Formats: sequence, structure tokens, C-alpha cells
Amino acid sequence: MQYQAESSWEYYMPGAMMGGVAGIGGPSMDPLERVARLASESAVVIFSVSSCCMCHAVKRLFCGMGVSPVVHELDQDPRGKEMEQALALLLGNYGVAPAMPVVFIGGKLIGAMDRVMASHINGTLVPLLKEAGALWL
Repeated sequence: MQYQAESSWEYYMPGAMMGGVAGIGGPSMDPLERVARLASESAVVIFSVSSCCMCHAVKRLFCGMGVSPVVHELDQDPRGKEMEQALALLLGNYGVAPAMPVVFIGGKLIGAMDRVMASHINGTLVPLLKEAGALWL
């Protein structure tokens, strides 16, 4: 299986994301802003937990389709718990840990494994991937 694992957890602050707030965006960057920044950096982004079987399955699905997603393993990130909480907010799971993995395509939230599989089965996943530039066929 080949996918790009995000090994560098460097921080930067794009001006549009932060609205001109002073700073470099290091550890004080809001977790929602960090998730949004990371999600928009590649055509397909997966927020994952390395020991999660569903995360492994969705990574295999994309790799089997010829897509190379950027994978952020939250259990290996010192700020992973904060990002998990931010993902829970985005998914509408207030106060509950989000279902992993959480997938973004073209910077847009697709959702957890159930949404990805539903899109794959009903034929809408491939057009999304093509539109985002993750598939060339």
C-alpha cells in the first residue's frame, strides 16, 4: 500500500485562513483552523488513527483506485486529540469522539467511512476524485 504519510507537523498560517491575525500559527493555532489548512493542502486528505481497521480499509480503497492520499495519523501527532475534537465538531458529534477515518476531497469534508463507502457504491466518489485532481482517468 502506498500513501503519503504526513511526517512533518510544521505549522504556518496562511493569511486568508487567519484573517490577518498576527503570529506564525505555531502551537496556538486553533485546531479547527489547523484541520482546515491540512485538509486543503492536497486533493485527498485522510485523518486517521494508525491502529484503526476502518482507517486502514479506507486507505486501501483509495490506493486501490490509484489515489495517493495524504494521511495524518492523529495518534502520532502531539496535538492529535485537539484535532479529533475539531473533527467531531465538523461532523456534528459534539462531545463524542469522531468516527475515524475522516476524509476530505478537494478540501471538502466527505465524512467518515460510511459516507466514503456510500459515495463509492453509488458512483459519486470517482467524479469527486476527478474534480479534485486526484484521478486522471
